[in-house]
Amino acid sequence: MQLSIQQVQLVNAERADLDALEAIETLSFVTDRISRRSFKRFIDQHIGDFKVARYNGQTIGYYIVLYRQATELARLYSLAVHPDFRRRGVGRLLLDAAEHDADERYCLFMRLEVKTDNMAALKMYHHAGYYDMEIRPEYYEDDSDALVLQKLLPRFEKSDLDNGNANLVPYRTQTTEFTCGPASLLMAMAYFDIPCRDAHHEELEIWREATTIFMTSGHGGCGPHGLARAAVKRGLNVELHVSEPGPLLLDSVRSADKKQIMSRIQEADIAALKRAKVPIIVGDYTLSQLIHDLNQGKLVVALISTYVFDESKAPHWVLICAADEHYVYINDPDQDTFPWQSPADRQYLPIPLATFRRAFGFGKRKQRAAVVLSRA
Repeated sequence: MQLSIQQVQLVNAERADLDALEAIETLSFVTDRISRRSFKRFIDQHIGDFKVARYNGQTIGYYIVLYRQATELARLYSLAVHPDFRRRGVGRLLLDAAEHDADERYCLFMRLEVKTDNMAALKMYHHAGYYDMEIRPEYYEDDSDALVLQKLLPRFEKSDLDNGNANLVPYRTQTTEFTCGPASLLMAMAYFDIPCRDAHHEELEIWREATTIFMTSGHGGCGPHGLARAAVKRGLNVELHVSEPGPLLLDSVRSADKKQIMSRIQEADIAALKRAKVPIIVGDYTLSQLIHDLNQGKLVVALISTYVFDESKAPHWVLICAADEHYVYINDPDQDTFPWQSPADRQYLPIPLATFRRAFGFGKRKQRAAVVLSRA
């Protein structure tokens, strides 16, 4: 079919496009299709950037770009073209427009996933300047593998994290709502080649060793001294930075009995760290110190408040993998509940320095903790 690419219009998706979108999805994908209900939700709730390509009044393709609050990462959630209009530049037109949308939102990277055997899509993305980050085994419904690709958007200068050759820290999602600290430690262990026979079991073992019991409602979270102690036990070099001496994270606990139990547990961890001659440095762990440690090949498990990301005041552990003069890059082990989110959204998340400053620490007194890890 003849097509003049100059006559293709890109407009915001509307409910009137649903029939065409459903047909394009059915013709383009065998598994992991976006349902009509999901298309409708993206349109009605104005989730991300959702645009369609129209030619002579016919909807012939679409793209959806999603964003995560307080980060500089865009994800190309889906892009598809009707088979009758492929190989005519429509896909590249959609991709360029998707990148422009993300660039206008001041995003640093565009990231996406593609089936490893989808050679036509891979050729288009590679030709557009995307590089391969990693393979995610059994990612799709049919157990096929996904290749994660990434591109630095035009507004930004070339970055060391954009060269396609970086030794990335492996990503792991926490398997419970209370094991963000253990999951972060497991990612660091994988990066430093510390063997782990059963990661799921080890995640719970680390939690048992490091929990403060009453730090959150329900199951307790992990304290910095306990995580540092668990890291030492597993063969890592550890340096612990805390904003004040003694037990932390007691302020949000009202019960005096619970506070006493938390204090006793953390005091036991502090005593064990001192016996192991692990440095416990009290004071402000600055961004300059963080960048210095990362440049020395270390990783940092840091305590943050999630408020700037999802407006919930919860303590949360993340793994800081890299930093530069503009961004801190984190692996966030948090389990997201939305079906359109993926692990690729949470690996090497670029967080602006000003945003990270607000997030680093927890509670009214902004108690801070950083477990600095390196290979033994």
